[in-house]
Amino acid sequence: MAKRNKLTHRQKRQVGKNLSKKLNKAEALPQDDSLQEEEPGVVVGRFGQHADVRDNNGEVTRCHIRRTIDSVVCGDEVLFRRSKDSGSAIRGVIEAVSERKSLLSRPDFYDGVKPVAANIDQILIVSSLKPALSANIIDRYLVASEDVGIEPVVLVNKIDLADEQTTEEVENLTTLYREIGYQVILLSCKTAQGVDELEALLDKKVSIFVGQSGVGKSSLVNALLPEAEEQIGDISEMSGLGQHTTTSAKLLKFRKGGQLIDSPGVREFALWHLPEERVTWCFREFREYLGGCKFRDCKHLDDPGCLLREAVEQGKINQQRFDNYHSILKTMAEQRPSHSTVDRK
Repeated sequence: MAKRNKLTHRQKRQVGKNLSKKLNKAEALPQDDSLQEEEPGVVVGRFGQHADVRDNNGEVTRCHIRRTIDSVVCGDEVLFRRSKDSGSAIRGVIEAVSERKSLLSRPDFYDGVKPVAANIDQILIVSSLKPALSANIIDRYLVASEDVGIEPVVLVNKIDLADEQTTEEVENLTTLYREIGYQVILLSCKTAQGVDELEALLDKKVSIFVGQSGVGKSSLVNALLPEAEEQIGDISEMSGLGQHTTTSAKLLKFRKGGQLIDSPGVREFALWHLPEERVTWCFREFREYLGGCKFRDCKHLDDPGCLLREAVEQGKINQQRFDNYHSILKTMAEQRPSHSTVDRK
């Protein structure tokens, strides 16, 4: 590797000047005397240094974000000021973000824990029979939901594609999650199965869809909100993986009430920022056994006196869920960056 030369004092000053110019140019905010009075709004989209804010009358204004504000995400309740100049493309400034009732975040190798959406009432975990129905991936999303304290609902989409084998698989999975205490809805955009049930669930709540690409999140949005005109992606015939169709989070409003955050698809919801003990706790059926193992540092494998292992052997904990738990821990160890200094505030 080539040795990197140190910057001279002159070069450092020039770098500082250039950075200062960029920051000043990026801010480029209107003066206070060119802005109207503060009013409340909700962030319905985030685009780089700008955000779309919807007021109480349903009008959307694209706004600058004050550099003093730490973060702005979909669902944030904010105070903003419109510009008196209606001819500008950016017609307002977000001045403050209200305290969040809930926050969904995901880890990022470069940014630590990155916020995704705020003030959510429920997380809708979308899986489907195609590309593949994976209980392991569903469990990852359930762990993420339990960690942030937001109620999850499991949606199994494309149920119209079920054959004899997959029908049995879906029935077993549905029974498993319902016994643990999770709500499960079987869906099909083609036959409309479960759509009315899902629509009722969304009423008067702020919800977010999460799930791998290709499971049909955008198709579900279209079924619920035809006017949203969401782009539908095709499954890649070469890889079997879904094409990413949603590029930025959007807050969509239902005419009957309720709001839906449509977020970019992710192929795997990483959990490497969580301590192992937290992941164990996030399996809700494990909780009554925690703290009772013979050894305090029990890994819940072949350790003597492990209550979790005994519960699995007695049929009180599902073997597949137990296996998925250890699979998640293994993946976390492999994915966790050596330089990770994640702030979990």
